[in-house]
Amino acid sequence: MEKINIPEKVNQIIGVLEANGHEAYAVGGCVRDVFLERKPADWDITTSASPLQVKALFKRTIDTGIQHGTVTVMLAGEGFEVTTYRVDGTYEDCRHPSQVQFTKSLLEDLKRRDFTINAMAYNESKGLVDVFDGMGDLRRGIVRCVGNAKERFTEDALRMLRAVRFGAQLGFSLQEDTKEAIVSLHQNLSRVSAERIQAELIKLMVSPHPERIRDAYETGMTGVFLPEFDACMACGQNNPHHIYSVGEHTIHALMKAPADKILRLSVLFHDFGKPAVKTTGADGIDHFHGHQTVSAELAKKALKRLKFDNDTIRQVEKLVYYHDYHPNLTPVGVRKALHRIGKELFPMYLSVQQADILAQNPKTQTPKLAVLKEMHRLYDRILAEQDCVTLKQLQVTGRDLMDIGIPAGPKLGEILNALLEKVILEPGCNQKEWLLSEAVKIYEEAE
Repeated sequence: MEKINIPEKVNQIIGVLEANGHEAYAVGGCVRDVFLERKPADWDITTSASPLQVKALFKRTIDTGIQHGTVTVMLAGEGFEVTTYRVDGTYEDCRHPSQVQFTKSLLEDLKRRDFTINAMAYNESKGLVDVFDGMGDLRRGIVRCVGNAKERFTEDALRMLRAVRFGAQLGFSLQEDTKEAIVSLHQNLSRVSAERIQAELIKLMVSPHPERIRDAYETGMTGVFLPEFDACMACGQNNPHHIYSVGEHTIHALMKAPADKILRLSVLFHDFGKPAVKTTGADGIDHFHGHQTVSAELAKKALKRLKFDNDTIRQVEKLVYYHDYHPNLTPVGVRKALHRIGKELFPMYLSVQQADILAQNPKTQTPKLAVLKEMHRLYDRILAEQDCVTLKQLQVTGRDLMDIGIPAGPKLGEILNALLEKVILEPGCNQKEWLLSEAVKIYEEAE
């Protein structure tokens, strides 16, 4: 019998339910993760007890989703979702059942779940309940729907993107029937909210296998929620610097980028503008002049369409805009770049550039990586010496300038920025006395 270690509090809840004549099991992703030797994010419990019976057995509960049979049981400040076995009614919006019906059958409850690897249940008295061979699929490394794939995806269209996301997180491939069902039903994804698609896209991007976005492309799903990516996949790059299409270059760049949300999204969007600006010279060489600006615009539109927050949009748009920016390889040049891009984003800018280079033609990479290494060295030196590159680091403030008679207003800001420009050129000038003297000169010359 397959045996796993269940947390004491989960066992306690299961034990109370069983002692009162009910069935109860740990179920779903937590069981899957334990067998994969991953730490479960949550422990979900399924039971034959009704929500009211669950509430009657525990001192503190929260009605999390009681209409769908879910009660959160609180033990020592920790919450555990306990859900009654249920059968879903008809799905009228490709996302949610119109109603749910409680059942006393664990099998009926497991039948409604999305994938075999998420349809396993376990408790210490009965062991593993695995009627759909989820364990076999874990060993085979595949994502397969429970029962009929078309039925599962017709019920909930988001499951199609979740299938790809699970594949990316676990390094699994899509089972053939499951993949074919997505191909035939991918348009239903248009009925799913942008927020839900965004959440799955983020999980896919920060997974160990972001390249699995190729699965979303091959099944037609990116054509629904990210058509800009499809345009990149169709855009060739006959250019000495490249050996892949724009889309394949992007996929290879994602594989070289650290698993950070902002970073991976920036890499995903960095060349979105190339299809729109592509030109081909008389020699047959493709060029993409100005693609950074167009890419940043398209990234902003796509992120807004997918309901990303403003801070994420701001950061990604800026990194995309500057991804191909090459400052002078001097302390002054890098200080200017730091000021322009921002101290917060500059390390990510370097990471985006590295991922971009590593996905280009290997024959052209060495000199580019050498330049990037020198930029890293200069950046590290600037940080170590605490060179001023922001107004915050300037040794005078607007209040200091007002104290010496410069009035508040737009001119004050202009003077501060002029002082910062001088300090970026010569860090030794970041002395309060010198800056105040210089501020007076700038103010008097402007009068």
